[in-house]
Amino acid sequence: MGEGITTMIRFGEGFWRTREAARNAEWLETDGLGGYASSTLSGLNTRRYHGLLVAATDPPCVRNVLLSKLEETLRIGDLEVPLSVNQYPDSTSPEGDVHLRTFAWEPFPSFVYEAEGVRLRKTLFLVHGEGTLVVTYTLEAAPAGVPVRLDVRPLLAFRDYHSLGHESGAFRQEVERGEGRLTVRPFEGLPALTFAHGRAKVHDGAYWYRRFVYQAEKQRGFDFEEDLFSPFSLEVELEEGLPVSLVVSTSGRPASEAEALRGQEFARREKVTGPKTEKGALRAFRRAADQFLVARGDGSTVIAGYPWFTDWGRDTMIALSGLTLATERPEIAKRILATFAGFVDGGMIPNRFLDAGTNDESEYNTVDATLWFVEAVRAYHEKTNDEAFLRELFPTLVSIVDAHVAGTRYGIRVDDDGLLASGAEGVQLTWMDAKVGDRVVTPRRGKPVEIQALWFNAVSFLEKLAERLGNQAAENRLKSLAERAQASFDRLYWNEEAGCLYDSIDEHGAPDPSIRPNQIFAVSLPFPLLKGERAARLVSTVERHLLTPFGLRTLAPSDPAYEGRYEGGPAQRDGAYHQGTVWPWLIGPFVIAYLKTRTLSTTTRLRAVDFLKPLVLFMRGPGLGQLPEILDGDVPRRPAGCFAQAWSVAQVYEAILVAGLPDGDSAGFRALGQPS
Repeated sequence: MGEGITTMIRFGEGFWRTREAARNAEWLETDGLGGYASSTLSGLNTRRYHGLLVAATDPPCVRNVLLSKLEETLRIGDLEVPLSVNQYPDSTSPEGDVHLRTFAWEPFPSFVYEAEGVRLRKTLFLVHGEGTLVVTYTLEAAPAGVPVRLDVRPLLAFRDYHSLGHESGAFRQEVERGEGRLTVRPFEGLPALTFAHGRAKVHDGAYWYRRFVYQAEKQRGFDFEEDLFSPFSLEVELEEGLPVSLVVSTSGRPASEAEALRGQEFARREKVTGPKTEKGALRAFRRAADQFLVARGDGSTVIAGYPWFTDWGRDTMIALSGLTLATERPEIAKRILATFAGFVDGGMIPNRFLDAGTNDESEYNTVDATLWFVEAVRAYHEKTNDEAFLRELFPTLVSIVDAHVAGTRYGIRVDDDGLLASGAEGVQLTWMDAKVGDRVVTPRRGKPVEIQALWFNAVSFLEKLAERLGNQAAENRLKSLAERAQASFDRLYWNEEAGCLYDSIDEHGAPDPSIRPNQIFAVSLPFPLLKGERAARLVSTVERHLLTPFGLRTLAPSDPAYEGRYEGGPAQRDGAYHQGTVWPWLIGPFVIAYLKTRTLSTTTRLRAVDFLKPLVLFMRGPGLGQLPEILDGDVPRRPAGCFAQAWSVAQVYEAILVAGLPDGDSAGFRALGQPS
């Protein structure tokens, strides 16, 4: 089982110019339930969300950090060599990342350490469909005649992943011993955790490790110190070439299953990523896409982003095609659509599901998620021609249109001019949904441009569907809705002076001339509102004002409200969230719009590849196999928000395929910086 894409850790060169860079780059493992493992490349936990076993204790929304990390020390003869890194208020100790030499993120996170002639490989992975972590240590080289041992001490958190833990007498410290295993259960209501170690020697000694500092939380303006509990340590004699595994699970799996679990998970991932002849970018995107697909009961859903998002309706529908249809997994797309169709209420799908274990109601506070749902159904049908499923969903789809015509929550309704209006005081309904206290940063009440594009796309698709199903009355009504929307849009939204569309028309009919990326959907969607010369001018304007190497800015830098940095405390960051911040997912619709408004040629396609290349290279380098939620609008464009975002991966991957880079297109592969 090859270790796949490898990053050389040579401080002073390449991506890892400093040790600080390696202490910020984050890797990710997921379990298909909403649980995950994640830390930095160096092993330093910088977030409250980092942990080696963050289990979905009530999938997919309720997650708990059970195992925060493993403190690892190599003993080479009488010499102690720490491999871990911890940040405390006044120091970083130990600094074991000085011994890190290489890191691979495919097919499993793999770390190679070297010290005093000893080379040790650590590989870890999560088992799909359960809360099980497998960590394997292999001594690859050692000086002749020198004994090498490894001490491993688990550090436990056992708390909600949004919270922080501190030393407490309520933390149950008892350890249950069994043959080759130890089990802890610090709190009722959380699962017991078993450490299956096989042949390790167990050392008693329970300790609280106090005041770990999570630097990323400190920078974000949140609480940032935590205490962790260690119930024991494990010592194992290492023999060259003989792997030693630790299996940490909520189900009590024995260490003897480690190799079988590794083979099983390797085979599953190879099936997901495609044939071995397909190297580099496409395999990387398919692997990344798989990490967002999780179970919700008997159905399926999408985790919007790691480490803190759960499944959101808008994010799921925007990402669905790229995560499932583009990766040849339409059966998952169907389950996701069926899951959300079951929650349609008042002609809307939820923006956020009920989180198990709380009294919250599912939230329907979005004007666009349901329209993206209709687009996801269209994409699914185009991919599969699943006529039976389409007939099954047709009444639900018609009910969605009827509810929008009649009026539903938050003032969402079709106005007299045929355009879709929305808005309510203090509620953010579009994807630009940041809120600071009671202030909606980008309220966009009235008729936002992308909502008109999505509405027209939805009714136009359903018109064709009604025709296909022989429903003449529905076809005529839907055609009338589309024609009214088109006519009003043509009359109201074109800004001749700027050569693009207004971002919104407010409740009083006043246009917003802010140059934002939302207008791109009037060109990129399958049923576009804008074509021809105006569409081409729009794309050029967006390229000139908003395009960066990593996506589109959310506001032109020339705008007085532009914020080029996403930093500071929660209020400052939320104020900048859609005021200039770069969103990678928007590069997808931009590339599609660019290709639709240009004569298709090799030159045009390679230009489209140029738009995508920085994000592909980011994923295969400092992104460690994922794409972030956002980046600064200004250079150096630091990544921020969630370090792994579903719609970023989905939209970029679809754009790669749309740009004409199918399997075997070696010229395209070279253009993307991957081997042919």
